[in-house]
Order: sequence, then C-alpha cells, then structure tokens
Amino acid sequence: MSRKIAVAYSGGLDTSAMIPWLLEHHDAEVVAVVVDVGQGAEELEGIEGKALRSGASHCEVLDIRETFLEEFAFPMAVSGAVYEGRYLLGTAIARPAIARAQVEAARRLDCDAVAHGCTGKGNDQVRFEATYAALAPDLEVIAPWRTWEFRGREDLLAYLAKHKVPTTASATKIYSRDGNLWHLSHEGGALEDPWNSPPEDLWVRTADPAAAPDRAVEVVIGFERGRPRTLDGRRLDAVPMLERLNALAGEHGVGRIDLIENRLVGMKSRGCYETPGGTVIMEALRGLEELVLDRRLHRWRQEQAIAFAELVYDGRWFTPLREVLEAGFEQMANALDGEVRVRLFKGTATTVGRRSPNSLYAEAFATFSKDEVYRQSDAGGFIRLFTLPSRIAAIRDGKADAPVAEAVRS
Repeated sequence: MSRKIAVAYSGGLDTSAMIPWLLEHHDAEVVAVVVDVGQGAEELEGIEGKALRSGASHCEVLDIRETFLEEFAFPMAVSGAVYEGRYLLGTAIARPAIARAQVEAARRLDCDAVAHGCTGKGNDQVRFEATYAALAPDLEVIAPWRTWEFRGREDLLAYLAKHKVPTTASATKIYSRDGNLWHLSHEGGALEDPWNSPPEDLWVRTADPAAAPDRAVEVVIGFERGRPRTLDGRRLDAVPMLERLNALAGEHGVGRIDLIENRLVGMKSRGCYETPGGTVIMEALRGLEELVLDRRLHRWRQEQAIAFAELVYDGRWFTPLREVLEAGFEQMANALDGEVRVRLFKGTATTVGRRSPNSLYAEAFATFSKDEVYRQSDAGGFIRLFTLPSRIAAIRDGKADAPVAEAVRS
C-alpha cells in the first residue's frame, strides 16, 4: 500500500470523491495539489479548506499561470499547432504543465504515489500518465475512475452525501467544464447529440457574435521572438496580456468553436471551446509570419504544426520529438519580431496590418506601378526552366511537332 499519495485536486465532483475513497482503499496519507493555470477565482475560492474537510492532510495551491503561458501555451502558438484544423488545444496543453507541478509537489512532500481524476474514456488520463512516466516513473499511479465502483454523477453525489463531503456539484449541473487562461471547454448535456445546437447559456467567456458590438475594435500586439509582449503599445506580462485579450475578444464574440473531434482513445467526442485571447494571438502570429518567413520556411512551419498539434493532443510533451520540433520553431521565431493590428468584429479576429524589422516584403519589388528594380522580361526564362519537366513530358507523349521532338531526343 502507498504511504503518501499526491492527488491532482480541482475541487470538482470527481476529485472531491477521490480523497475519501483513497483513504478508504489505501493505507495512506492523502495530500491535495491544486495547480492554478488560470481557471478563475471562483473555482479556487476556499479550495484549500474544502480539500482538508474532504480528508486531505495537507493542501498546496500552486500558481503556475506565468509558467503555463511562457513554457507551454506560447511555444505552441508559435508552432501554429491546431488539432484537426480547429481546436486550439487549450485543455491538452495545460495537462503536462499541471502534471509536472504535481510531480514536483509529490517529490517535495515525499510522496510515493500520484493520483488523478481522469475518466477511462478520455484523453486526459494519457496526458497525465505520460507526464508521470517521463518525469517520475518510480511513482505509483492511481486512477480511481478505472477501478472504483462508481459509474456516474449520481453515484458520486450519493457517495459525497454519505461521507458529508461538501460539494457545489449537483445533478442539474450537466456540463463538464475545464478552464485555464488559454481557453474554456464544455462537454456533456445537450452537446452529446451532435444535431443539437449549443445552448446559448453554455457559453461563458464569449458574447453571442450576433449581439456583439456593431462597431469593430482594433488591437495592436507587439511580438518579440514570437511572444506577445505589448498590447496597444503597453508592455504587459503574460498573465495580464491574456486576461486583457480574453476580455476584449470575448466582448466581441471571438474564439468560439463547436467541434466533433477524434479522441486518442479511439472514439469521437463533441466539445465546445472558447479561446478568445488565444484566437487573437494565433491570428496575429500568422499575420506576422506571412511578412517575415520565406516560402519554404512557411511551408515547413505549416507541415510541422500538424505533427506538433497531434503530439500535444496525445500528451507527448515530455518527449525528445517535442524538444526537437520546438527547437526548430524557436529558431524560426528569431524572425518573429514586430507589431500586428487585429480587428475584432462579431466573432472574427482578422489581421489588418503588420510591420516588422525583419520583413521580407519589399514594396519596390511588389508594386504594380513603374519600378526600377525588377525586369519583367526575366520572368520568361524563369518560367521556361520552371516548366521544363512538363515540356519534356509533353514531347515524350507526342504532343509536339516531329522536328522539335527529334531535337530533344538528340
């Protein structure tokens, strides 16, 4: 039996039941580790006392919001990683950050086991346990949802009532939500039927685009090596940057998606995600890279972003592959300095202006007006060489006059 177990504790229904259940089924002391990644003051208020009343011998609340953004979310944004074309990976990118903090706390508190409240159907169990495996393979892993007798929300509520464990959960709170500074996810309830439209009361961080202000607002984000550092000329740290962008973009209905995604464990699931500030940052970075990356590097970024998105989604953050890919993106990000102006209007975030000291855009070459730097006659020779394989194939297939074909063969 384990001597001391560190629980990744959120104060929600599952982890509230976990502490007394672990005490019943393991001859162990249980400590609660709360990791603040920006889920909000409402979720964190009184959480330490709640954990102790649930039976935990100790509760640590760790604020890693700055680390989460700087070491996880912002590098992901530079890569352009978007899972299956739409999901900005808000839950997925937070899990390795939370699990790493949990492992560090487990070491500090001399624990010999870690536990999480992820279900056996979801992706998060893999993300947590992949992090444990990479950072602390010697620690025992306990996943109650895969072994305990409970089968649903009603069972857990009854168990908590029996043990007089306080909870704000109820049978009428039908949505499963997960939030951090980057996003807020919603699953369950009416969303389980893919034909149902998301109820309007589902959304928390974003206004209905149809009811958003009729006048657009523009924000200017300044980047240094791909990291957002200024907003409308004012320098901000990562946390206030996201908080401000979330408020501005949310007011204009930016950042909503309704997605049927392919889970790592094999099933499809439906999620509605709100990523207001993250959507603006991603849009601005794409606008900036258009200005400073050449064609082949831009293509490389797009191709590798697909691989990086899958890596993040699958929970393989602490792997050599992630390190290698991120090193490439960081080299690319050396050029991502500049400012981007993004227009927010009724659910959209659109780049409308960009400038950079590393710009490869040269008006003298691109202009349709008279210029002195580009000889249009040079294009003829370029096109002739560029199309040479096509012309040779056409000759081979008998699509040229005989004298031309004979000259080529000779």
